[in-house]
Amino acid sequence: MADELDLLRRANPAPSDAPPYADGPLDHHGEEHLRRLLHEPAPARSPLGRSGRRSARPRVRLAWGLAATAVVTVIAAALLLGGASAPPAVAAPRPLVVHADAAPLSLDRLAERAEAAAAGGGPALRRGTHVQSWSLGMSDDAPPVTLPEERVVRWTADGRHTELVVATDPRRPGRPVIGEDEDGNPTRVGDGHVVSDTTYPPSWSDAPPAARPPHDAGRLRAYLEEARHTGPMDTAELLDAADMLLDHWTLGARESAALVRLLADTGGLRPAGQVTDRLGRRGQAYVHEETGVRRMLIMDPDTGALLGLETTFTEAQPEYGVAAGDVMEYSAWTR
Repeated sequence: MADELDLLRRANPAPSDAPPYADGPLDHHGEEHLRRLLHEPAPARSPLGRSGRRSARPRVRLAWGLAATAVVTVIAAALLLGGASAPPAVAAPRPLVVHADAAPLSLDRLAERAEAAAAGGGPALRRGTHVQSWSLGMSDDAPPVTLPEERVVRWTADGRHTELVVATDPRRPGRPVIGEDEDGNPTRVGDGHVVSDTTYPPSWSDAPPAARPPHDAGRLRAYLEEARHTGPMDTAELLDAADMLLDHWTLGARESAALVRLLADTGGLRPAGQVTDRLGRRGQAYVHEETGVRRMLIMDPDTGALLGLETTFTEAQPEYGVAAGDVMEYSAWTR
């Protein structure tokens, strides 16, 4: 019961310093907490991070905790196993492999490249995100299952935003199923079950992460700390913050350069070499290891844009059917 009560306390959309019986709209943080409480699954009970420090462990999405559990499980089973005549499909991705013949590139050097690219122009910051993800759902009484999804969030001039989430076909890993029409609205372009298609009312919050992120490393650190309600961030917390930032914004050249510089100044990421990500893009990998897990950040070697983030178990968790080397979660961001 203590775990459930703790979840409810953290999900409370009313800030602790709000006046009693206040009448008015929720602020951004309240809206975000309420949205998560209503629409997102509870965290899996994993042996990792028993200390309760959420920032010290990556997020694990629990397939069985969704409000529409039965629907999602049936969809996942159909996608993962196929019909009676369908060939077996392997949904769980294997960890990315660093190219043996590629020399690592330091984050300091990548930051210099990103800053030079930003000085020459490059893409602009855009509110919203387009991400493909592979998330491992775990349960005490069922084998783990990987749920592949594609999510597109787009904002309109009047403050509304739409979120389209599609379960992608694991037999075609990396194949997008969402495109855009001539007006920039998300449209389905391939097979994929629509998990949700939601339009949210206007939100005019000016607090991070809804506020426009800065393109200076020092100010970006303060912005991310405010967004996460934390003090100084260590490397693991900064990776969580970067993940959260890309859930809200598609970074422009200047913001990408600031993020790379912030990562370089923080330290704790080991240059690993070159990889090809799950969308076929060439990237430089940077690794951070903590108890039981390894996190690999994949970045564009020319612009410093964050392409992907992979979290892999480094220790087996047999009680959850998890082996060392299994991918816990992977996100691949595109423009």
